Amino acid sequence: MRFLLLLLLFPLGIFGQIKLTDVDTLVGLDSCLYILKPDRQVNANEIGSLRDEFVRSEAVNPNLGLSRHNIWVRFEIENLGQWSDYLLNVAYPLLDEIELYEVDTLGHLNSVAHFGSFKKFSDRRYKHPNYIFDMPIRPAESKTYYLRVRSAEQIILPLTLGMRDDVWGQIRKTDILLGLYLGVVLIMALYNFFLFLSVRDYSYLYYVVYVVFLGFTQFGIAGLNFEFLWPNWHAWEEVSVTLFACISGIAVLFFSDHFLQLKRYLPRARCMLAGLLLLFVAGFITTVGGIERFGFQIMQLATTLEALTLFGISMYMLRKNYRPAFYFFIAWAIVLVGALIFLLKDYGILPYTTFTSNSFRLASIVEMALLSFALAARINILKKEKEESQARELASLMENDRLVREQNVVLEQKVEERTEELTASNVSLQETLLHLKETQSQLVEAEKMASLGQLTAGVAHEINNPINFVSSNVAPLKRDIKMIWDTLAEVERIAFDPELSVEEKHAQIAAYKEEIDIAYLREEVDFLLKGMHDGAHRTAEIVKSLRIFSRVDEDGFKFVDINEGLESTMVILNTLITPDMTVEKNYGELPKVECAAGKMNQAFLNILTNAIYAINQKFGNTRGGKLEIETGLHKDSANIYMRIADNGIGIPETIREKIFEPFFTTKDVGEGTGLGMSITYNTIAKHQGKIEVESEEGVGTVFTLILPIHQNITGK
Repeated sequence: MRFLLLLLLFPLGIFGQIKLTDVDTLVGLDSCLYILKPDRQVNANEIGSLRDEFVRSEAVNPNLGLSRHNIWVRFEIENLGQWSDYLLNVAYPLLDEIELYEVDTLGHLNSVAHFGSFKKFSDRRYKHPNYIFDMPIRPAESKTYYLRVRSAEQIILPLTLGMRDDVWGQIRKTDILLGLYLGVVLIMALYNFFLFLSVRDYSYLYYVVYVVFLGFTQFGIAGLNFEFLWPNWHAWEEVSVTLFACISGIAVLFFSDHFLQLKRYLPRARCMLAGLLLLFVAGFITTVGGIERFGFQIMQLATTLEALTLFGISMYMLRKNYRPAFYFFIAWAIVLVGALIFLLKDYGILPYTTFTSNSFRLASIVEMALLSFALAARINILKKEKEESQARELASLMENDRLVREQNVVLEQKVEERTEELTASNVSLQETLLHLKETQSQLVEAEKMASLGQLTAGVAHEINNPINFVSSNVAPLKRDIKMIWDTLAEVERIAFDPELSVEEKHAQIAAYKEEIDIAYLREEVDFLLKGMHDGAHRTAEIVKSLRIFSRVDEDGFKFVDINEGLESTMVILNTLITPDMTVEKNYGELPKVECAAGKMNQAFLNILTNAIYAINQKFGNTRGGKLEIETGLHKDSANIYMRIADNGIGIPETIREKIFEPFFTTKDVGEGTGLGMSITYNTIAKHQGKIEVESEEGVGTVFTLILPIHQNITGK
C-alpha cells in the first residue's frame, strides 16, 4: 500500500510526464524529455517502431550538439488544471527546421505545425523569432507529442510550456534586453565611427567593424535579422550567423594587433593572430561553399582560441607595463566569464534563467564599453607620452643649442683651417686635372698618330707599286722614242736624196725598218705606254680612296655612301692582308646615311685592324684566315647594319665587357694604346647607333654596327 501511495504522490518523477496545474503558469520541460539521435534520417512513420530507443534526458535545456540527421524529442503532457489555451515556446531561433507532431488515439503521428528558416518569416502564425506552437489541451486530458529538429549549428532545446499571457510576458522580457543590446551596439558603433573620422586612428575603424558584426551575430542568434532584415531570404539566414561571426572575429584580430601595437612590442604574437585569421577565413569559405556544419565548427573553434589567445596576450602586455592593455585585459576577462556562464547553462550545470541565457550579451556590452574606454585611454596615454617626449626633446634641444653655441667658436677656427687646406688641395687637384687632361690628349693623339702611321705605311706601299711600275718604264720608252726619232731622220734623208730613184728609196727604207725591227718597236712602245697608264690609274684610285677615307673637304654630318667608305678603308688596309687570307665582301644596296664620314671611316679602320690582327694571331702565315664584310638594311628599315666577322682568336668571356673601356688592350706593349675601340664606341654612340658583339674564344668574333639612316638634328 505504501508503494502505491508513493506512485500516486510522485507520478512525474517516475513516469516523466509533464503535469499542468493552475498554480504553475510556466513549466520547463527539463528532464521530462526523451531524446532519439539516430545515425540515419528517420521519418514519422518509423517513430512508432523506435519508441524503445528514446533515451530520457537528464539535462535542463538539453544541448544535443551537432548532428547531420534529424533529432526526435518525445514528451507527454497531462492537464490537471482548468485552462486549455497553452503555448510551447522553443527559444532557440538558430534551428533550421522544427516540426511538432501529435499522437492520435490510434498511435499515429500527425503534424501540428512545421517551422524553420527554410520558410518565409511571414508564413509563421506568431511573428516572432522564437518557434511558438499552439498547445490546446483540455482539462484532465493527456497527450503525447514529438518534436523533429534539424540544424547545421549546435542544437539546444530551451523549451517552455505555459499559459499564453505568461509565455508572451517571458518573451517580452527577453525582447527588452535585446532592444537594450541593440541600443548599446548602435551607440558604440556610431560614437567610435565619428571618433575615427576625427582622429583617423584605424583602431577605431576595426573596433566599429567588430561591434557592428558582433551585433549582427547576436541578433542573428536571437532571430531578429530574419524577422526584420531578410524575412524572405531563408538561404542567407541559414549561413549568415556563421559568416558574421567570422567577420567579427577577423576585425577583433586587426583591432588587437593595432591597439596593442604587437608589431612593436610583441611581434611573435602576430604569428598566432595570423593562424587565427586563417581559421576564420577557412570557416568563412567553408560556409560559403555549402559545408555549413563544418564551417560552424571551425568558427566555434577559432572564436574559442581567439578569446583565450587575446586574454593571454593582454595579460602579458599588462605585465610588461603597457598601460593601454589594462582595459583590454578586463574586457576579455569579462567576455570569458560571460561565455563560460552561457556554456554552463547550455550543458545544464547552471539553471536556465534570464541572466544565464543573456550572459554573453551582457558580457559583450561590458566588453564594448571597456574597449571604447581603452581607446579613449590609449589616446590620453599617447597624448601624455607625446607631451613627455616633447618636453624631453625641448630639453634636449636647449642642451644642444648650448653645445652648438660653445662649439661655434671651435668650428669657426676649424673651418678657417679646413678652408686653407681645401684651397691648397683645390690648387693641387686643378694641377692634377690639367695634367690628366694633357695626358689624355697625348694618349688620344698617340692613338691618332698610330692610326696615321698605319695609314701612311699602307698608302705609301700601295702608291709605291704603281709609281715604281711607271718609273721602270721611262728608260725603255725614252730609248724607243730615240729610235723613232732616228728612224724619222733616216727616212727624211732617204726621201730627199735626189740621186736615188723611188724604187731605191723604198728598198732602203724597207731595209732600215727591217734592221731596227719596227714592228717590235711599235709593240714595245704600246706596252710601255699601257703600263704607265695602268700605274697612273692605280695611283689615282688610291688617292681617291684616301680622300674618301679622310673626307678632308667635308665637315659635320652629311649623307654619304657607307659601302664606299668601307671599300676605301679596305684599300688603305690592303698591305695588312696577306695572300693567305680570304676576304669576302657582300655590300647590300644601301641608301646614303647621314653621318660624320671621316669619324665613321676611323671606326671601320679600328674594327677591321683588330679583326686582321686576330686572324694573324691565330693563323700566322698559314692559310685559313677569313674576313667577312656585309652591309644591308636593318629589319626595322630605319637603320642600316655593317657586319664585320673574322675567324681569329676570339675574345675571352672574362674580358668581353671591358673591350670598350679606355686604355684596355690585350696587345703587347707598343702595339696599341687601348683607345681604338673606346673611340669607336663613342663615335657610334654619338651617331645614335649601337654595337653588338658576338664572340667565342678560339672560333672568332662578329661586330655588328647598327646606324640610323637619319640623325636627330636637334639632339646633335
